[in-house]
Amino acid sequence: MAKSPTSPLGRRQFLATGATVAGLSAAPALAAAGQQDRLQGQAEHVISIWLGGGMSQIDTFDPKRKGDPKKQTPGSYYDAIPTAVDDVSVCEHLPKVAAIMDRVTAVRTVNHSVIDEHAAATNWMHVGRPVSGTVVYPSLGSIVSHERGAISESAPPYVLIGYPNSSRGPGFLGAQHSYLYLTDTGRGPTGLARHMTVSHERQQRREQLLVQARRAQPELADRALRDYDAAAELGLRLSGPDFMRSFQLESEPAALREDYGGEFGQRCLLARRLVERGVRFIEVSHNLNFLNGAGWDVHNRGILDQHKLIHELDDALATLVLDLENHGLLDKTLVMVSTEFGRPPQFDSGGGRGHQGSAFTCVLAGGGLKHCGAYGQTNELSQAIAADPVSVPDLFATVHAALGIDYSKYLYNGDRPVPITDQGNPIAKLFG
Repeated sequence: MAKSPTSPLGRRQFLATGATVAGLSAAPALAAAGQQDRLQGQAEHVISIWLGGGMSQIDTFDPKRKGDPKKQTPGSYYDAIPTAVDDVSVCEHLPKVAAIMDRVTAVRTVNHSVIDEHAAATNWMHVGRPVSGTVVYPSLGSIVSHERGAISESAPPYVLIGYPNSSRGPGFLGAQHSYLYLTDTGRGPTGLARHMTVSHERQQRREQLLVQARRAQPELADRALRDYDAAAELGLRLSGPDFMRSFQLESEPAALREDYGGEFGQRCLLARRLVERGVRFIEVSHNLNFLNGAGWDVHNRGILDQHKLIHELDDALATLVLDLENHGLLDKTLVMVSTEFGRPPQFDSGGGRGHQGSAFTCVLAGGGLKHCGAYGQTNELSQAIAADPVSVPDLFATVHAALGIDYSKYLYNGDRPVPITDQGNPIAKLFG
């Protein structure tokens, strides 16, 4: 089709432009339309426990009839035990969590379409949607940082206890909504503590010089440079004694530290202390020194000592929930346990399990939600969803709703509207 003599646009260009304009104008209107009916909780913090590798739902929170790897009979690897909630069972290696399932909901029907590749599935479980070739989406932690910010000026909004990864990043939201990370629970984030050769007086002189340099500097127009300046300023605030006291785990009672367990448990204890300090979102990654040598990715013989990991999770999760409760923080803190996918009921040739994204379990606790022990139902072997599917956007919408964040709103990548949860809907039952 020829261009109109009165317009430089061809038909396709005109239609594309019109669609973009319509999208820009319609997005806020669509979001506003659902304001009155949206669910809204009162939580203030999130502790997200990340079990990298793929926690087997059929061997933990969604047990089924027992299988036999030697005979290649599909089913659970362990026996099931009852919990504090009638008709809800968990694996025999989760006795402490079983006793507090009235504060917990095992969401058994989480699903996505990535099953074979860890990196892609990990990214999906952090940003809530597949990778795009045109947009770098923000992680859940960065969105919470963007929407709620830190509670205290002396604390960052988002802390990662584990190794840094792009899937945890801020995407188009900018560096100010990225994470502060650490790998050593006893020392705090690398780079915040002064080097032993830098005295307090020397540090003060450096800060005064920086203030003078900024006064002489023209106003920054470039967003990346402004983000860098903001990050540097935050780093100076956090290097003070107030925030760094968070990492003095030895100040906690010895019995409590023992209840939490090893390094993974100590990370969960630190997460509770960071909540007290005012951090909004903390991700706790299970450490790399897995007790079974393979982590949650239990192919072949990796499954033989899977129970050791489950025991670690049992100690840490149950103690964290009760510790938050004892500090009056459980209703204010949503605890989420997630993983990139689950495992099928069939055993591989080495006795382990493959990957399964069609149905797996994530766990929610606290956060002021109306917990019910378990939500959603899978089939007789936990391989397909029988009732109440929960997409990853639905799971994220549940987190946002618990925090009072509008899960129907749009974020903006420049002028481009991006739905905050890719059209997810919260699990309404958890909000009464």
